[in-house]
Amino acid sequence: MSKSSSMRPLAVLVGVQLPGVSDTEHAADLAELGRLVHTLGYEVAGTVTQRRESVASGTVLGTGKLKELASLTGGRGTVPSGAQERKSKARERWEAGEEETGEGEAGEEETGEEGSVEEPAAEADEAQAAALPTVVVVDHELSPSQLRNLERATGAQVLDRTGVIVDIFHRHARSREAKMQVELARLNYLAPRLRESTGSRERQQGRGSGDSAVELDRRKIRDRLAELREGLAAIQQDQEHRRYARREQLRVALVGYTNAGKSSLMRALTGSEVLVADQLFATLDTTVRALQPETRPRVLVSDTVGFIQKLPHDLVASFRSTLDEALEASLLLYVVDASDPTWEAQLEVTRGVLREIGAQGVPSRLLFNKADRLSPEAREALLQRHPEAIVLSAHSPDDVAALRQTVIEFFERSMVEADLVIPYARQARIGEVYENARVLSESFDESGRRLKLRALPGAMARLTRAFET
Repeated sequence: MSKSSSMRPLAVLVGVQLPGVSDTEHAADLAELGRLVHTLGYEVAGTVTQRRESVASGTVLGTGKLKELASLTGGRGTVPSGAQERKSKARERWEAGEEETGEGEAGEEETGEEGSVEEPAAEADEAQAAALPTVVVVDHELSPSQLRNLERATGAQVLDRTGVIVDIFHRHARSREAKMQVELARLNYLAPRLRESTGSRERQQGRGSGDSAVELDRRKIRDRLAELREGLAAIQQDQEHRRYARREQLRVALVGYTNAGKSSLMRALTGSEVLVADQLFATLDTTVRALQPETRPRVLVSDTVGFIQKLPHDLVASFRSTLDEALEASLLLYVVDASDPTWEAQLEVTRGVLREIGAQGVPSRLLFNKADRLSPEAREALLQRHPEAIVLSAHSPDDVAALRQTVIEFFERSMVEADLVIPYARQARIGEVYENARVLSESFDESGRRLKLRALPGAMARLTRAFET
């Protein structure tokens, strides 16, 4: 085992290739799942896949593949019937979002298939067990019973794709809003799984008049969800006020698949110190900055949360206010990682999410980023398929300058020219003019300052009304 592998806990990936899914698509799905798992802090130790007409209702995999999976994790490979279920310590820690304390529960015994209790292992056995994967990650959304059955058959913690994504969002959230949005999605994910993963031993321990621990937990979750929704509503109202104040400004939103390079482009276009990291979902918070060097009128650029295949609907709903930046933009820049062999599927995912929020009608340009990783032939092939697209690298100053000019020209086509006279008594408001329009020329006479302006029609009409004599 490599040194890097020994420093990370190990995970096994599980995927079912359904009819209509090609080998290439299936391999790409598992590769992406591996990147998600790596972002979460695990090392992929193996992969178990199976072709099936449908996912097995009880254990996802068939009997033979389930035994193969269990052989990797040290589990039994079967689901004992009638055995008392108990939530694993690893899952309890994951659900609570807390760090491992290493404290066990004395006096509790794990019931096996025949009711036996495991004896303390020898040192060699302990070393061998430590080298086994501790997590099974399934590339499908699991029902509570499927999750429970897989944990009992493998002896490992089991996560589905949704759980992995939610946990990554939980770790990467930085702002108060993002943390509340992620917690909302996380609780919605955990709530239906409480009954299946908690046993009857926790019932009626002085916690209420006949209420079980699960019922109390669900009540706490409902209360917390209501609290989160109320808090988010207040934050979103404040955001709507800020967006309303920017309604007449020129706004560009960077949208695209996670890790396509949106934050790198954001930094290159605006000079802002946004986080740039080669990992999935490095950016969850929307950043709005002015295009640099600044133009008149100013162009605002916003970076948005990245998309991914099978993005949980609860996360889309929770981050709806963040995605509204795309809905209310004047121009969308679809950022695509041109070096990724699955870029077409990623682009369709982006378009699908934008359709879901009603932003498909916003004017857009297609950007193929990371062109520095492409051969000249691959570059040419992209342009032949999408002649209207821009092929660039966020690390190339010339490419970024050309993109900036493209954005400016897009808005220029909508602008109009007009003359404006500002009486001398109103010269204190000249800042409004420079904020919303470009001054082409100016002169002075007895009536005041005469300006020739270029601006969007709405801004021009507003300025004309503001300085009417």
